[in-house]
Amino acid sequence: MAWNWPWTKRPQGAGVRAPEETKATGAGGFVALHREAEARWSQRDYAALGREGFMRNPVAHRAVRLVAEAAGAVPWLLYEGAREHDRHPVLDLMARPNQRQAGSSFMEALYGHLLLAGNAYIQMLETGTGTRELHLLRPDRVTVVADGGGWPVALDYREGKARERVALETGAALQLGLFHPLDDHYGFAPLGAALMALDTHNQAARWNKALLDNSARPSGALVYAPKEGGNLSEDQFDRLKAELEQGYAGAARAGRPLLLEGGLDWKAMSLSPRDMDFMAAKNGAARDIALALGVPPMLLGIPGDNTYANYQEANRAFYRLTVLPMVGRVAKELSAWLKPVFGGELRLWYDADAMEGLSAEREALWKRLAAADFLTDDEKREAVGYAPGGER
Repeated sequence: MAWNWPWTKRPQGAGVRAPEETKATGAGGFVALHREAEARWSQRDYAALGREGFMRNPVAHRAVRLVAEAAGAVPWLLYEGAREHDRHPVLDLMARPNQRQAGSSFMEALYGHLLLAGNAYIQMLETGTGTRELHLLRPDRVTVVADGGGWPVALDYREGKARERVALETGAALQLGLFHPLDDHYGFAPLGAALMALDTHNQAARWNKALLDNSARPSGALVYAPKEGGNLSEDQFDRLKAELEQGYAGAARAGRPLLLEGGLDWKAMSLSPRDMDFMAAKNGAARDIALALGVPPMLLGIPGDNTYANYQEANRAFYRLTVLPMVGRVAKELSAWLKPVFGGELRLWYDADAMEGLSAEREALWKRLAAADFLTDDEKREAVGYAPGGER
């Protein structure tokens, strides 16, 4: 079947009248036409980002774990005014929030919730012995309850048919949320900003797997244009279909040439991986995922990124630009939440001197201070966070 389309149109009375669209009939053969479809994207909720990102995408999985594990392993310091506490119930609570989790595991899960949902919810419970425990609530099971003025007053936690309401005013729960420009009550997940790159990377992997499973199946159209006219008989059509399915489908038959006869012509209708610049597009999507989560691509082994001179510089930038700002934000929120419960002017902060990722930076600072002859020993101690006179 062929279509004759007019290539030009002229106004009436211009001397030549544009030909009208006509449909040719007869033994003109047949051809299949394909129209581009609109792209389909995954949803931005916690379940979709957790499934398509953390559970199915290696780049997102590694980037989330890298941020969450590095931030979760940061040791805590507790101050009350200018005094630092070596022992305190708050430090004990942060070291062992509950009976199932150590402090690092608890904080790792908290940062994972922030990266995948944009929100993290902590509930404080009092045990029968008078001690306190901290528990994380899964973000997709929590609903923020607002009053008549739109201010959040409670959290509704659902698990199956069970429902529990936790008041925020009593200090029994805390919501941590990242900035969301269009929502007053819920934060925005960093991985949600890379949703298009995430879907592109996942679909590229699926396409590559399908190509391996069925790489020899032709992607195009067989055009039948016999010289003497006529159409394929039903037996001929069935035989051709069977030959294509049995002789050219499957990875074992990859690369087998397609044999055509009797007026058949092959018209390729898809782009090759080279035409699509397949690997460049996949690596570009991987870089976008890493960028949204704040991880230098060099740390994930993504090629084509020479922003940093070496791995050590990339690791230092990762701690300074991603890990420490997130830990500092959480430390301030926890301090404001725990202060009324334990009393006093308590302030949680991180111990930067105990971070392995900043060891090179700390060593360079000590060398500069050691060479500074114009500073006294007390001034040098103060510059690295120690109190004068041999006390920290």
